[in-house]
Amino acid sequence: MSLPFTILLLLIFSISSSYFTSLGHCKIARLGIFPKVLKNAPDGSQKLKKSGLEMYYFNQTLDHFSFTPTSYMTFKQRYTIDFTHWGGAKANAPILAYLGGESSLDSSLSAIGFLSDNGSRFKALLIYIEHRYYGKTMPFGSAEEALKNASTLGYLNAAQALADYAAILLHVKEKYSAQHSPIIVIGGSYGGMLAAWFRLKYPHIAHGALASSAPLLYFLDSRPKFGYYYIVTKVFKETSERCYQTIRKSWKEIDRVSAKPNGLVILSNKFKTCAPLKGSLDVKRFLGTIYAEVVQYNRGPGYWLTNMCEAIDANPPDRQIDILDRIFAGVVATLGKQSCYDINMSTQPKNVAIAWRWQICTEMVMPIGYDKQDTMFQTAPFNITSYVDGCKACFGVAPKPHWITTYFGTQDVKLILRRYGSNLIFSNGLSDPYSVGEF
Repeated sequence: MSLPFTILLLLIFSISSSYFTSLGHCKIARLGIFPKVLKNAPDGSQKLKKSGLEMYYFNQTLDHFSFTPTSYMTFKQRYTIDFTHWGGAKANAPILAYLGGESSLDSSLSAIGFLSDNGSRFKALLIYIEHRYYGKTMPFGSAEEALKNASTLGYLNAAQALADYAAILLHVKEKYSAQHSPIIVIGGSYGGMLAAWFRLKYPHIAHGALASSAPLLYFLDSRPKFGYYYIVTKVFKETSERCYQTIRKSWKEIDRVSAKPNGLVILSNKFKTCAPLKGSLDVKRFLGTIYAEVVQYNRGPGYWLTNMCEAIDANPPDRQIDILDRIFAGVVATLGKQSCYDINMSTQPKNVAIAWRWQICTEMVMPIGYDKQDTMFQTAPFNITSYVDGCKACFGVAPKPHWITTYFGTQDVKLILRRYGSNLIFSNGLSDPYSVGEF
């Protein structure tokens, strides 16, 4: 997957366990195409430097679905166009449109190569559109105003985002007299979900869609048999049985140590935390995030998962090490040697965290938990009651967990696609934890 530096995903959307991310404390990861903790990834602060790109701002409507005075307010939505390879409107050359997910356009451009790699082959016009409430695309004039409360955040949802994309794409076709140029929409993770939904909702605009790592089935009404952490467990076990067993046993060891009179001090020293631990939950959440990300975003140099397990499995010749020493060795191998480790560290910009937190507290309710099959972790199934309570505490609103499937019709997605879906490509890797909720 990508919807994320973090996408997503990632990590944990439930608050039911002793070590799940807490909605009540507003600590929620996202689906995104970038890891939350791991490095060697774009940080979202990079500038637009790709050659051939021209940046534009579209005067976008705040609310596409009502006729109140407020709905006619507008904001500047950022998008870029690459004309380098376009064959032109007279040749009816295609348009490849990247639908931005939960990150800034800057970070997306630094990581997404599919459009530029294929632009010359298809002589395509390339368009990259930033999602409302992310990056520089902020309603109400500023991020501070747009993200300040539920009243201003209320215009942030998938349906509004799709309508934004429709308005911009129609504008581009008209501006460049490209009415007969077919549009293919493309996205990854949450953006992949948007691409698929766009094809279904706006077939008169998009001739096709490529949805990469898009967990369209990961909702309560279409919940997969096995969950996200089943794949994380499976991949670790296939990489190294010993590594898997060490991690599996480490949770009880953390509980055992933390129960001692000075247990949290011992754990703080063991993991070289920058601040004293307030509970074992802190270090468990930190480790759980890393384990999820080394699988979901497993990449070089040297591939994070292999590096981590080799460090955990190693037998230093000069000393004896216990199970938590091994776990910490894996942390160091993954994050690098540091004077201390900030267990609350995140490469996720604050504004992105707030916006995505809102989305998963309203409609993007994905029932991810630690189930019995996820044997590398302590069991803690998704709990919708706790989830709702956490969102209410965070924003004062309750999620609508069935809205996505109601609006986009994915309860029986095969039937839906047979009836009116076509020209949709779904792609994912089998080691992608979100593949359980994909086609």
